[in-house]
Amino acid sequence: MIGAGTLRLLNSGTASEEDISLAVKYTFFLAALLVAVSSCGTGFLKPSMDEGPLGQIEIPPSYELTAPDSASGANGHMWWKEFGDPGIDLLVEQIIERNLDIRKASAVVMEFRARAGQARAGRLPSISLNGSYQRQLTPEVSTPLGVSGGEATDSYNLSAAASFELDLWGKLSMADEAARLDLLSSIENQNTLTQSIISEAVSLYLQIEALERRIAISEKAISHYRDNVEIINNRYRKGLTSILDLEQSKRNLANAESQLPLLRQELGIYQQRLSVLTSHYPKTRPPKKHPEDYYTSLSPIPPGLPSELLEKRPDIRSSGARLSAAAARVGVARSNLFPRISLTGNYGYSSDELKGLTQPGNLLWNIVAGITQPIFSSGRLTAEKNAAWARYRQEYADYAKVVLNAFSEVEAALLTNEQQIVRREKVVVFLQRARNTQEIAEKRYQRGLIDYITVLDAIQARFMAEEKLVLTDLAILSNRVTIHRALGGNRSAAKE
Repeated sequence: MIGAGTLRLLNSGTASEEDISLAVKYTFFLAALLVAVSSCGTGFLKPSMDEGPLGQIEIPPSYELTAPDSASGANGHMWWKEFGDPGIDLLVEQIIERNLDIRKASAVVMEFRARAGQARAGRLPSISLNGSYQRQLTPEVSTPLGVSGGEATDSYNLSAAASFELDLWGKLSMADEAARLDLLSSIENQNTLTQSIISEAVSLYLQIEALERRIAISEKAISHYRDNVEIINNRYRKGLTSILDLEQSKRNLANAESQLPLLRQELGIYQQRLSVLTSHYPKTRPPKKHPEDYYTSLSPIPPGLPSELLEKRPDIRSSGARLSAAAARVGVARSNLFPRISLTGNYGYSSDELKGLTQPGNLLWNIVAGITQPIFSSGRLTAEKNAAWARYRQEYADYAKVVLNAFSEVEAALLTNEQQIVRREKVVVFLQRARNTQEIAEKRYQRGLIDYITVLDAIQARFMAEEKLVLTDLAILSNRVTIHRALGGNRSAAKE
């Protein structure tokens, strides 16, 4: 870096009025010149979003699996209330208040806010106050006029210094913009994390309830198998059935009893995971009882328009902020190739006596206007600019991928919802047929019209259908969580 021009005016209390006038005139002339030059700019413009990867993506007017009249764009901020479960509402409140990952994300936002403040401060003048005291002993020196020196001298200095860099090419403003965009990205990352954790917690809550229902089904199956063993044992004593039927009934009972500990184990693990999400010690509790008619149809899905997804999803907003920050840093890198102009000044007093430090004769001031133009840096600055462009292109590709993945998640969730609802209708029919088959088979067996293998097949089909219905309901409810998360969820849920 070679100084292309530097003006320095020093005054130690003896400057004339002409010197001061010259300094003021030069300063105003330099300021006018710099304003005129700054209007030229660096020629950096952010590329249009339509010219990049997103320009190649054709966004449809509505989602593929949604009727146009349902695309109202409604997506409640507190989407979990759709389930109408006070337990879920309380759980989400605890997650927002206590989750450690969310607290960490809040601290990250605080860090980026401080960094944005640092970048903003770089555009403002810097002022400092300096004071010093020095006591010095000089050695004795023999001269033709005699001996001099050998005395201790004191020196006092008090001054205020100011410096300011003129942002001609927008370097400081673009650095400030990049820092603010980094802050925005961190906020959206926090919102993304918050929605992810809320979704995970609600999904765990639904899985716990499903496991409790499956445990209830397993206990009911065990009770039914026990009744069967007693019935078949009575028939065996009367000589109405064979020992094989009795052993098969006991085998089925033992098999059903062996499945129950696995379900209780899985329930305990999910309960512990949910406790950790709410920052509590991992605990388990006995399963709750649920009514058979627990399932209620959820309201229709109003996903809105695909284009609205770009504004709703915090991960897309975060990626967009990183992309814009990368664009601003390209401008910063390019500005480094242009001259750097700074203004510095110092005003104060210097004296060998503290008592008379602020006397007019001890006044000291200086004004410095410097311009620095890089001439030769072995290609370092150009390489930095090219690297910034490369990072910008990486962010552009990442942004396009995030958007496409978001569209894919929404479409997949809508497809899953559609097919799972159809599947539930079939499973309900299957369960009704299985219950009827079991009832008929048991009655015919008691009259000796069929063998026990047919009864066993009917019993197993009935309880398999009951569990399949629970799992189907879980799939529908969990998928609704996925839909809300894919559509952006609630960006205002996070607390700093």
